[in-house]
Parts: sequence; C-alpha cells; structure tokens
Amino acid sequence: MRIQVVEGALVEVPTADATGMDRRAFGEFIGPRGELASYALGWTTGADPHVGRLSVGIGAGNPGGGTFHAVIFDHGDGHAFSLIDEPFEKVPEGGPDLTADQARAHEDLPFIWAVADAVMERDRRAWWLQHWLLGTTSIQTGEVFEKTEPILYVSHDADDGMWQLIGASDANPKTGKLGHLSHAVDEDPTLLDILDLAPGECVEREGPGRPWTPSR
Repeated sequence: MRIQVVEGALVEVPTADATGMDRRAFGEFIGPRGELASYALGWTTGADPHVGRLSVGIGAGNPGGGTFHAVIFDHGDGHAFSLIDEPFEKVPEGGPDLTADQARAHEDLPFIWAVADAVMERDRRAWWLQHWLLGTTSIQTGEVFEKTEPILYVSHDADDGMWQLIGASDANPKTGKLGHLSHAVDEDPTLLDILDLAPGECVEREGPGRPWTPSR
C-alpha cells in the first residue's frame, strides 16, 4: 500500500479587520501499513512575519495518542518546522494537545515529521502555503494583473525561477506586472493544480475551469 494524503475541507474566514484571510486546510494521512493520522495546516494572509501552522493527530482514544502542533517557516529555499505549545486545530485522529516538550519526548515524533513532510509534498493547499511563506514572485501580463483576462498559460522558468502568468493576449514586457504567486491563487484557486511545476515546466488550458495540460 502506498502513502496517501487525502485533502479535506478548506475553511476561509476574513480576519477581524478585514485586511486578510485566515485559511485552514484539513486532511487525512494513510501510511504504507495503514497507519492513520489527521492534520490541519493554515496561515493568515497579511500576517507579518509569514509563519504557517500545522497540527497532526494520531491515536484517537488510545493511550499515547495526541495532537502535535508546530509552526512552519521559511528556511532558505524551502521550509522548516518547529514544535510549539500553543494548540492550532482539533483533528479527528488526535488526542490531548501536547506541549512542545511532550511532543519531543513522544516515541512517535519521527512518524509525525514523516506525516508533515508528506503533507507539504502532496497537499495542494500546502503548496499554496509554501509559496506564501517564500513570497514567490510571478510576472503577469497587464490583462491578467488587472483581471480582465483569465490565466491560460503558466510557466516556471528554468533560468531564474520566475513564474509567468499569461492570458489570451500575447505577453508584452512593457505592460507586465510583478505580483506574488500566492495572491494569484487567492483570485484563481484553479492554480492550485499546477503549483508544483518544476523549473522549466509550463502548462496551458483552453479556458477557465478547463484542465491544465503540458505545453511545448
């Protein structure tokens, strides 16, 4: 049996001052031998510094079960985790909320980190979170930036790592705009499907809601 990460609900609530959005994404992990865990990850747009949150729960109703809580932060060109005391979310497979010290002493902590790594690699909302953490930059055509055209072509350049978001009109360097990739996903959640593009890859589609296909 292979590892499975099953995406669950995405809950989005405007912040109290309406300047941002609090996002919480839920899901389930199934290990190669049927091990179960549930998780929640989230972040608040507009927050500074950019720090995500993660809860992973195991062993519901069993001795030794619990919910582990961590922050997720920018670490070079990737991300890192750090255990925290403050609970983030309740998750179905979890038990009592563990402090950072209790989590460090728990015999299943290596499994929890394996779950966290799998979630960050396979959950599309985690890709979104990572681009928010890293402040990934994209160059957008003027029409896409102004939201007068939908995004139909996306590339992740191999030379400089830049992401390009292009609509129906040809790209014009004179009218291109820089923007954060995560903000583009805010406006068009269908971009979630292609946020794992490797450098040098590009995709296109015929229209909004149509499937993304590799572009030559």
